[in-house]
Amino acid sequence: MASVSKDSKGWRIQFVDANGTRKTIRLSGIPKMNKSRAEQIGRHVDELNGSKISGESIDRQTSLWLADVGKTLHDKLMKVGLIDRREASTLGMFLKGYLERRVDAKPATIRKWQSAVNHLIEHLGDHREMRSINAGHADEFRSYLYKAGQAENTVRRYCGLAKQFFRAALRRRLIDENPFSDQVAAVRGNAAKFHFISRDDTDKLLKACPDLQWRLILSLARFGGLRCPSEILALNWEDIDWAGKRFTVTSPKTAHHEGGSNRVVPLFPELLAVLTEGKLEATQKMNGNAADSICGPVISRYRDSTQNLRTTFQKIIKRAGLTTWPKLFQNLRSTRETELAEKFPLQAVTAWMGNSQLVAAKHYLQLRDEHFERASQAVPLETDTTVQQALESEKVAHKVAPKGCEDGRNEKPTKAKNPEKLDVFRG
Repeated sequence: MASVSKDSKGWRIQFVDANGTRKTIRLSGIPKMNKSRAEQIGRHVDELNGSKISGESIDRQTSLWLADVGKTLHDKLMKVGLIDRREASTLGMFLKGYLERRVDAKPATIRKWQSAVNHLIEHLGDHREMRSINAGHADEFRSYLYKAGQAENTVRRYCGLAKQFFRAALRRRLIDENPFSDQVAAVRGNAAKFHFISRDDTDKLLKACPDLQWRLILSLARFGGLRCPSEILALNWEDIDWAGKRFTVTSPKTAHHEGGSNRVVPLFPELLAVLTEGKLEATQKMNGNAADSICGPVISRYRDSTQNLRTTFQKIIKRAGLTTWPKLFQNLRSTRETELAEKFPLQAVTAWMGNSQLVAAKHYLQLRDEHFERASQAVPLETDTTVQQALESEKVAHKVAPKGCEDGRNEKPTKAKNPEKLDVFRG
């Protein structure tokens, strides 16, 4: 138990920490200090010390008190090891530390998280105490995003990231509850951004490509369904099984899922010709070495992080005489998955594309005008022959069976009812 006493230097609090060492907190320098306030601080010190010893979280009353203490008292509590540095409990410093601790995340992921962090700090403030943020502030943050002109899915994504950040703060016992826990964060499919790239338009794009490397990029995205640039740039020549007519795709995006680090995709006929041409070019660059021994990345030219594939692709689209569509590379992948889903079982298609059936239905499979045209011209299904045979057999059975016995068995005929006695429901 913490003890409160007064000596010639003023009020002090003494306690024994988890290591058995006696610690003293001098309350000098804290304004309006008296016995009542010293005893109040002593009770909270006792709660903090007990939490350190037992490893359990502190109670809500002490948490709220700790969020409001001044810098002088906070530094004294930190000096004796009862609490961590104050910077960790402010929004700006916590989010900065969170991004630094997530060494497992890829650079592209960190950049997305940084965008959400910027919005949180801009709206809530860099020095806002974590414990002072409540569900009302979370609602205001959502409204702030809408007012800033963010799309619905972007708002959901930012709220989902905020929920992720504050969940980490909850695990570190910096807050008592997650203010974003009730925020809707699931990203919805947006059919308005779907665009189907037809075979004719694909041919125009391939002719407008500046070189073979870009024809490979476009073909792998449109006919292989590979994610661009991550999966396309990760494809190596040794990943292609020419004899087995398939190739292995390394997927950085789904690597953190069980079994999602790679998948096997058929060597579709549309890919075979351009990959064979690329293989011949790679063989010639290797001074005529055996074609079976070539190795290294399939896309060897456009690998610099400073090169923007999107900008070049927009120029190719313009050169082909087409209009730029939303989600340039994702719609290439979406088009391929829609095509394959019309010819193969969905479980096979999603295995080749590297997504789930739910994700495919929400974000990839497109409903086209051609589907309505084919449905309206479809020939009505004829009556199943087995059903017709069953009906004929039933007619024969009725003819053969004795009267009063529908199933053909000899049973005592039922007594005929008097037509004057009608069935009447009671009541």
